[in-house]
Amino acid sequence: MNSRVASVDVLRGLTIVAMILVNTPGTWSHVYAPLLHANWHGYTPTDLIFPFFLFIVGTSIAFAYKHKTPNVKTYKKIGIRSLKLIGLGLFLNVFLPYFPFIKELSTVRIPGVLQRIGVVFFVTAILSIHFNWKILLSIICVLLLGYWIWLGFVPLPNGSLPTFDRAPNNWANYIDVSFLKNHTWKSDYDPEGLLSTLPSIASGLIGVLIGRMILFQNYMKSFFLLVTGVVLLGLGLLWNVWFPINKAIWSSSFVLVTAGWGTVFLSMLYYIIDVKKKSVGMIFNYIGSNAIVIYFASSFISKVFYLTKIGETTIHGWLYATFFTSTISSDKLASLCYALSVVSFYAIVGAVLYKKKIFIKV
Repeated sequence: MNSRVASVDVLRGLTIVAMILVNTPGTWSHVYAPLLHANWHGYTPTDLIFPFFLFIVGTSIAFAYKHKTPNVKTYKKIGIRSLKLIGLGLFLNVFLPYFPFIKELSTVRIPGVLQRIGVVFFVTAILSIHFNWKILLSIICVLLLGYWIWLGFVPLPNGSLPTFDRAPNNWANYIDVSFLKNHTWKSDYDPEGLLSTLPSIASGLIGVLIGRMILFQNYMKSFFLLVTGVVLLGLGLLWNVWFPINKAIWSSSFVLVTAGWGTVFLSMLYYIIDVKKKSVGMIFNYIGSNAIVIYFASSFISKVFYLTKIGETTIHGWLYATFFTSTISSDKLASLCYALSVVSFYAIVGAVLYKKKIFIKV
């Protein structure tokens, strides 16, 4: 594109800010409910964040790969970027900030946020450069309907009927435990598990279609985006009756609801920033320009802070006690203020990198 779609950059940065905010409270014992994930079925504002990022990955692919031809060079670039993302995610899972620096590999978690982004990027980019919107829409429908049928109607190998609950006879949980064994986030499931990666690809592909709508729809783009978002949201809420909205297993209704909200938010930002040319939310644009690097840095530093000892506590514990719980009486407010301070730090980092024109591509 000769000029970037600023609203997409702002939404990407806003999503990274939200990721950091919900991932770095002062203490997990005191967090406001909207900043926590749903226990199982249903969703909170926090549950929208990761699918928003996958949605934006797809939207960005529509812009970046619109003139790419399917050849070895293109495949190589896509593959290398995917491997970098997966490698960074695995590094976060195995790294320890003290000797021996690597966790016991027999129990290290294999899936993760960056790993899923890498896989979704790879599959979505390959499909995007090969197929038109009609075929991509068909693939989305097959993925979502097929996933519903698999999880809802196919008996497990032991003959038990499947369920959508957090149980051994949930197909997503069953496959994660069977194949990943001790390498999952929880002993019985992983929110970025193997089977649930299939519908997460649909999240990316919907983003591709929305990106193409922005590229080729020449009038009333924000209106059509808004209508599309409302339709997706309505379909997801309707499907919730038969296939509950659930982030942990990335249910098909969850895909539609989150893509719907993502499209609605993008439509509003597009109208304000790209149509009306209002310079709002530029700090999010700065962060979005180095989104993966800032997210990785925040995760890495947070892990170091949690695991590095200072006397009887850790770096994280010392900072939280010294600057927040000692001055703020409300536990939840202190916890939130710590998270906001972390977000502010990375906002400054993003602004400095942007002003110096430093853009680190992964």
